[in-house]
Amino acid sequence: MMPLPNEVLALIPARSGSKGIPGKNTRDFCGAPLIHWTIRAARESGVAARVIVSTDDEAIAEIARAGGAEVPFLRPPEWARDNSPMIDVALGTLDLLIARESWEPAWLLLLQPTSPLRTAEDIQRAAALLAANDADAVVSVAPAKHHPQWLQQLSPEGRLLPCAGTPSARRQDLPPVYALNGAVYLTRTATLRASRTFFPPTALGYVMAPERSVDIDTEMDWKLAELFAAPR
Repeated sequence: MMPLPNEVLALIPARSGSKGIPGKNTRDFCGAPLIHWTIRAARESGVAARVIVSTDDEAIAEIARAGGAEVPFLRPPEWARDNSPMIDVALGTLDLLIARESWEPAWLLLLQPTSPLRTAEDIQRAAALLAANDADAVVSVAPAKHHPQWLQQLSPEGRLLPCAGTPSARRQDLPPVYALNGAVYLTRTATLRASRTFFPPTALGYVMAPERSVDIDTEMDWKLAELFAAPR
């Protein structure tokens, strides 16, 4: 069954203390603040009844509201540290909504603003995949750039040691593998509370193209995302 929009909360986490790229959530990306691209995709998808930004910074909150998102409260300091688990942010937001509005969505759609190339259609397709399989969770992935069987570690003496079996001589002989790309996490709220993870064992994988899967963490990622976003 497809989650009804009035049962889904789209949550966009955007704290102020980014160290890799200071101020990245409000920095201009291809003509708009970075966070606006995720807000736009969430709203245009029609999957969620509400799009809420969780932030500890009023400047981010103002930009988020200008982009069409709600910011009903600022994130407490204990949820805005470098090591604050995202699951605590999500469950804390749900708890505050229950306490303040007596509302808890049946589904949580987590959308990180560092994935600006994810589209409304990606969100719709992830929700459709979940509905078609009556699943508890869908997580977006992309084809992995490096297969685990080609990865190596170094021994104390500097010798190469394979991480996973013997490397195949031909890439074509290896089974395809996928990596989490951080773009879409759609999870049943009850499952989220029980498992305390956005990636429960029963999660399905929604495969996205590499050119829409850039997760911006460094300046190099930023330049790559801009390259993929440029008109062809």
